[in-house]
Amino acid sequence: MSDPRLPDPSDWIRGITIHQPWAACILAGKDVENRPKPWSWRGWLLLHAGVTTERAPLRDPLVTTAIRGRQLETRAVIGVARLFGCHQDPAGAPPCSRWAHPGDWHLALADVQELPLPIPHLRGALGLWKPTKDLVDQVLLQLPDLHAPEGTS
Repeated sequence: MSDPRLPDPSDWIRGITIHQPWAACILAGKDVENRPKPWSWRGWLLLHAGVTTERAPLRDPLVTTAIRGRQLETRAVIGVARLFGCHQDPAGAPPCSRWAHPGDWHLALADVQELPLPIPHLRGALGLWKPTKDLVDQVLLQLPDLHAPEGTS
């Protein structure tokens, strides 16, 4: 049941849908998410593993090492991360991360927390989306120390 004292999740948290195996890689330490456009949002993200599992990355040694022993959940919220920046690497500069794709915008992630139990969630979007209060409440049951930033109403 929703706690009326908690701020509306649309004030402090968003969702992001990520194809597998990239979603599992974030839980294992992938520190940037590659996107074609910049994002202005900063704050907490629900990490939603979408329906698609990309096969080509499963042959990449960096990916296979990161996901070894992990279940590649799909259609579920599997964790949270804090998005604290978005940038492109300057032309000719070395990549900011071993996970960064040249030419893409890099969403810089920190404070990644894996949910003990994935929460089935059938719909997401590759851009930012607003989670329901019920979905956020389910996440907070598993991550009780996660909270809205100070000053969020």
